[in-house]
Amino acid sequence: MSTAISIQNISKQYRLGEIGTGTLSHDLNRWWARIRGKEDPFLKIGESNDRAKAGTSDYVWALRDVSFDVEKGDVVGIVGRNGAGKSTLLKILSRVTTPTTGIIRAKGRIAALLEVGTGFQPELTGRDNIFLNGAILGMRKAEIRSKFDEIVDFAGVERYIDTPVKRYSSGMYVRLAFAVAAHLEPEILVIDEVLAVGDAEFQKKCLGKMKDVAGHGRTILFVSHNMAAVKNLCNKGVYMKNGAMHLHGRIDEVVHKYLTEGSEASGEISWPDLAKAPGNERVRLQRVAIVSDGEVTPEVMLDKDIAVEIDYQVFEGDVPYSVSIHLLDKMGVEVLASANFRSANLGEDPWCDKKMPDGSYRTTCIIPAFFLNESQYAIRVAVVSNISHVEFLTTEIIGFQTHDTGQMRAEFTGHWLGVVRPKLKWETVRKDG
Repeated sequence: MSTAISIQNISKQYRLGEIGTGTLSHDLNRWWARIRGKEDPFLKIGESNDRAKAGTSDYVWALRDVSFDVEKGDVVGIVGRNGAGKSTLLKILSRVTTPTTGIIRAKGRIAALLEVGTGFQPELTGRDNIFLNGAILGMRKAEIRSKFDEIVDFAGVERYIDTPVKRYSSGMYVRLAFAVAAHLEPEILVIDEVLAVGDAEFQKKCLGKMKDVAGHGRTILFVSHNMAAVKNLCNKGVYMKNGAMHLHGRIDEVVHKYLTEGSEASGEISWPDLAKAPGNERVRLQRVAIVSDGEVTPEVMLDKDIAVEIDYQVFEGDVPYSVSIHLLDKMGVEVLASANFRSANLGEDPWCDKKMPDGSYRTTCIIPAFFLNESQYAIRVAVVSNISHVEFLTTEIIGFQTHDTGQMRAEFTGHWLGVVRPKLKWETVRKDG
């Protein structure tokens, strides 16, 4: 297969601050280095784009030495946490901004959908914007006209097609923008996390259309935090982390790496230095552990209860603090969320609605046996004060793997579908005797 996109050593540097991207002295230094054939002196400084850490430099690398090739017809999912550089990479590819260093070579027309309203002129009508976007893509008026009815029907905005798009809702905006990008037959389609704006029906239509586009040999780059959509649509993946490419390969490998990295594999994570622990000046985590049969473990059998132990330190008491867990499967889908509010519990937790004095506490959540399916799971933890105020919510800080015992299978040896596998009561009676 031929290469549709070749990304070679792409880097993008930004200067932090309130106004501008540099100073006159910096510009002069860069100009003087350039006319002497020297390297930009400010490329030697700067820090990686780790938004969770304070830095000492005014310069930050949003991207650093990213290189990979995309073959014609590939559907590439680009995943990573917020601030990883995904959108910056797509903006460079779409020529919205230029790279600081590196080269991108692309074969064919590129249609980009980077944010709501990308490429639209607010004062023009939907009809005018369809023809404007087609012209930008290099299409003739006759070509655009032949696709016009199909675009309007897909977007579902026929009633408003002659209304200025500044009066469209964000959902209507993204509907029309996606319809234009997908139907005007670009060789390369670049889509950032914008489909979340649309409703469930439209998201389903978009994924179906992207599959159809990919089936015709066109290339798609897709950024999303919806791992189910990424795995369903893409065949290749790129995992971005702190502005660098962490992994490039099959989508299953990339998604697995993304979801499991950062989730503690030992079954326990703790913070001896509370200043570095998740939380704030009022309350901080101390330890989170997965316990089964009285042992801390990341490997749990399906026929055993799973205890999630959460230790935390309260610095400013006199209010009730509640703890919640958010359980995610290996696709990043939230399987359940549970909190120790009194109304949400089977048992009585004496602390869940009391004013808690300063001190150290442990809250334990029991996930019952025969509830989860055999899979990998990750947990986020939140602490809430006064039932409604979220003090903090972590990322996936701990993970575990459940294993089948065979008790519920009988002779069946295939893959058991579903994210949960509860042990339910069944009964069969004979009706004719």
